[in-house]
Formats: sequence, structure tokens, C-alpha cells
Amino acid sequence: MRLVIHGVMLLKAPAVVQQKVLSESRKIKGVVDAFSVFGRYDVVVLIEAENFDELRRIAKQVNAIKGIKSTETLPEAE
Repeated sequence: MRLVIHGVMLLKAPAVVQQKVLSESRKIKGVVDAFSVFGRYDVVVLIEAENFDELRRIAKQVNAIKGIKSTETLPEAE
């Protein structure tokens, strides 16, 4: 039986809000790490959840952070 499902969120956010996005993301239960990156995306958020419904709930909370322009959520495939 699987105990944890992992997810990766790739976020686009302007530089002026990235620290706020990182700070707010890290406060969300289920977010295990968040950090800035170089490339097509600006921020990566790592998630651990008990099931896909919880993963979806956490992703929605991250998506609700003001200043984020777009996100892509990559759930674990098993």
C-alpha cells in the first residue's frame, strides 16, 4: 500500500513576487520544499500527499497565491 504520493509544481511568477510565492507556498501543509530555478519556470514546489485528492487540494492552494502567472502540476506516475 502506497503511503505518500509525490507531486511537482512548476510555477511562472515575476521576480518581484517570487519571495512571497516561496514564503506562502512553504506555509501550506503538504508542501515539503519550494525553491527558485532558472529556465522556463521560476519556482518549483514539491508536494507530498496521502492521495490524489489531497494532492489536488494542495495544488489549488498553491495556485491561489497572488502573483503566480501560470502553473503546471506533475503528479507521480507510480
